[in-house]
Amino acid sequence: MGERPGSAEIGHNGGPTMEAGFGFRKLAWTKARRALLPSLPLEVVRLRVTRAKRLGLPYQTYATIRATSGHDIVAFLFSGNALDLRPGQAVLVPSVTAHLDALGGQADRIGAIYAPTDPQAIAASQPGLFEGLGRAPGFTATWRETREGVRALLAARGLPRDGVVLVAATSIERGWTSAAGLAGTIDRATFFATPPAA
Repeated sequence: MGERPGSAEIGHNGGPTMEAGFGFRKLAWTKARRALLPSLPLEVVRLRVTRAKRLGLPYQTYATIRATSGHDIVAFLFSGNALDLRPGQAVLVPSVTAHLDALGGQADRIGAIYAPTDPQAIAASQPGLFEGLGRAPGFTATWRETREGVRALLAARGLPRDGVVLVAATSIERGWTSAAGLAGTIDRATFFATPPAA
């Protein structure tokens, strides 16, 4: 029986060919790939590095969100879990409060709070810490209810969805990003790891 054209020989693992010219082809492919990526002027990169620091984000995270959405980050949407709120608790832990306070003026801070905690109780206990607070979609909410609930929170502040980044703590919350068309998602551990620079 003849061998099919292009089929691997017995014992071949299907890895890259090592025939003559492999190194050159890899180099050419790498250079061509790099040429497709946009190159930014150094001053623009410096401004974006500074902006990432002011938001308290790693530059790579900030640059990825900005490149994906095409817009700067104008607000963060925090789930109640990302804020480390327990059921019925209306006061944030000091480390979260300090981080959000340092973020003030760089981006809006919107809280999506789970029942039974009252969003207004949080606003009263930490005045000025959030630009907006509202009810988070329940864990049993449908995709449509989630989309409408999250979008209503942002619409109340007139925020563009593609400029808002979700800070989430669970996989269910991460689904809010695709449901509502947000710019991206950051895990709470990543977000709260580095405080915003002054």
